[in-house]
Amino acid sequence: MDRNTFTGLFLIMIIMGASIYFMKPSEEAIKKEQERAHQDSLKKAGVKQAATAKFDTSKQSAVVDSAVLKSPFGAATVGKEEFVTVENDELALQISTKGGRVYSAQLKNYKTFDKKPLVLFNGDKNSFGLNFSALGKVINTNDLYFSPSPTSLKVAGKDSASVTLRLSYSPTQYIDYIYSLKGTGFKLGLTVKPVGLDQVIANSGTLNLNWAASLQKQEKDIKMERQYSTVYYKNTDNEVDYLSETKDEAKPITDKKMQWVAFKQHFFSNVLIAPTGINKTNIAVATDFNDTTDVKQMKAELALGRDALGATPLTFYFGPNRYNTLKDQGYDLQKLVNLGWGPLKYINQFATLPIFNFLNGLNWNYGLIILALTVILKLVLSPLTYKSYLSMAKMRVLKPEMDEIKAKVGEDNPTLLQQEYLKLYKKAGVNPLGGCLPLVIQMPIVIAFFRFFPSLFELRGESFLWMHDLSTYDSVITFAPIFGVSHISLMCLLMTISTLIYTYFNNQISGATGQMKYIGYITPIIFLVTLNSYPAGLNYYYFLANMFTFAQQYLIKFMVDDKKIHAQIQENKKKPEDKKKKGGFGAKLEEMMREQQKLQQKK
Repeated sequence: MDRNTFTGLFLIMIIMGASIYFMKPSEEAIKKEQERAHQDSLKKAGVKQAATAKFDTSKQSAVVDSAVLKSPFGAATVGKEEFVTVENDELALQISTKGGRVYSAQLKNYKTFDKKPLVLFNGDKNSFGLNFSALGKVINTNDLYFSPSPTSLKVAGKDSASVTLRLSYSPTQYIDYIYSLKGTGFKLGLTVKPVGLDQVIANSGTLNLNWAASLQKQEKDIKMERQYSTVYYKNTDNEVDYLSETKDEAKPITDKKMQWVAFKQHFFSNVLIAPTGINKTNIAVATDFNDTTDVKQMKAELALGRDALGATPLTFYFGPNRYNTLKDQGYDLQKLVNLGWGPLKYINQFATLPIFNFLNGLNWNYGLIILALTVILKLVLSPLTYKSYLSMAKMRVLKPEMDEIKAKVGEDNPTLLQQEYLKLYKKAGVNPLGGCLPLVIQMPIVIAFFRFFPSLFELRGESFLWMHDLSTYDSVITFAPIFGVSHISLMCLLMTISTLIYTYFNNQISGATGQMKYIGYITPIIFLVTLNSYPAGLNYYYFLANMFTFAQQYLIKFMVDDKKIHAQIQENKKKPEDKKKKGGFGAKLEEMMREQQKLQQKK
């Protein structure tokens, strides 16, 4: 470089530096304008100010390339990440100056399965920021540096306060994130307030809010935790739905406004509520099965529209999936607790849950509550149990006559054999399905509990007998994984043994023979494999249900006399045909048998 070139460049740098220096507003003017704008934003947001707002921008780089300064929000592209602590009785939150986002969320009154602090999400795997076009350049606020005021916030009791993080475009043009917190509760308010940016943000563009989180493992069994974790959402028509719990899924929602989106884990949720609704939403859930610390990765892209250039009120919920707690938050958040589909949901919501809440109010151990719940259920269903036992007793009494028919007709013609059986049932006044129908009626209740107990937050961390946590499996034996199984649950094993015993005695009552005698033993073995990793509370309930069924059948046995049943059947046979009850189903079944017999004869 020659002397003249060097001198020219040196003079140009002096001129540029002098221009920047003399055109820059005074520090007093900047602070005055920032203070006025901050007071206005707090007043319009309706939030009490915790302290005098003072935005410290001195920690941003003092020397910035001129080209960067000329670009939109150029000065905010450099800085040092620091954290603002926001805390109340329930939450301990860290808000990063990089992106102005909630960097981590800890629930102070809960622990992970291994007694560590319960942090819903933490670190750079999570993001939250506005995305828009400004003067031809795409801006993502998640990558820009905000200035906080104040730098910490602790609220208790009935107090409430706020902290503001500001992303400056110029002294009079900026975006404020106003976080507000009450002394108690799981909600964090957020008002996104752009000021003076109408001409900066492209008229044809929209403000998009991108939210993503990688949720951390909280429970003992990450496989089960993943099974109950996904993205839930509710639209302004009060419809709640969710993405797949078992596979990766992405879904655009453009036909209806969204009121909230939730990143739901098994027992805890992160919910973003938009009271005024969000026009367009893209949501997604994915699982990295090689990662043993993160449950799932969830994303939501929310189109706020240019209306957001005013003030956009939002609310976060960081808290437990306890049904009553969620219901108190409003917006139908209690629907995050999946109580099952169809009639199962209504059984759990309007029968099981109210009874459980009543028993829970007695402050008993949860093992005793499940015991009481089982007793109540068995008492309610006892008429069906009695009817089922009586029907099986009638079939047992008829078995010798059925064996005679079988020996006479033979097994070569099953259609004719069934016809003869039906004639016998008709003469005896016995319904062959009488023992099955009461069991079928009880099945929805049994299946409803299959969904109720795994979703019951109250069981989390609660112990009973040797079971240290009723919300997960109890492992009496652990071993190297075999086909994905690495333990045996003692309560599941006891439940399986009790089911096998129940099947044995049930066969004695019904007089089952042949293949039917052994089919019933297959189901308990399937249960042992299927329910081995399910909550101990669920297996404990099924075990108790079997025990009480034994007790009921033992008592009913003294009320049912086989000799009296046999005498009644013989009396029924003597009655004229037209005086006997003709069941519609039995008549149709008999007619079908006749038709089938005719077809076989033609062949």
